[in-house]
Amino acid sequence: MKLLAHSTIRVILGALALAALPAMSQETRHCPSFLGVQGAAEPVKRGEITFSPYTHHWSQNPEHKPVVLLALDEQLPGNRFCGVSFFSNSFGQPSVYLYAGQQFNGLLGSPQLFVKVTAGILYGYVAPYEDKVPLNHHGFSPAIIPSLGYKISPQDSLQMKILGNAGLMFSWGRLF
Repeated sequence: MKLLAHSTIRVILGALALAALPAMSQETRHCPSFLGVQGAAEPVKRGEITFSPYTHHWSQNPEHKPVVLLALDEQLPGNRFCGVSFFSNSFGQPSVYLYAGQQFNGLLGSPQLFVKVTAGILYGYVAPYEDKVPLNHHGFSPAIIPSLGYKISPQDSLQMKILGNAGLMFSWGRLF
């Protein structure tokens, strides 16, 4: 219980750090410009905040803890984005994921349905759980995370992230 409370406090502190970031504007970019599609139109919204209160694990491991995630993405030209997420991993360890990604809209002819794919570096799975993610080296490991989303309004979406053979993460996203 003490470890869970400690991890939750770190996630909340990470969320406060995200909230303290300066407002994103057309002139200010936090992501490298080469990640956007050159010549593509600027996105209508500059960022997205994502919150995940629940992850379903495929296996019922008694060591599993609740996973809570908060992420901030910067939207880039060409339906691309980059971001950072702070979360408590499946074993209650504070973790972070830095990534870049692409969103594919209008899946199966439905304007509300989309797919996202991110790739980046994950940190946080440390002893004794370093073997729970592949290619982990001192807590750092590469990650690719696909997700399926549904736009419930022009600003809000529900998303389901596929976490390999570990489980599914359910989240809400809000464009701003």
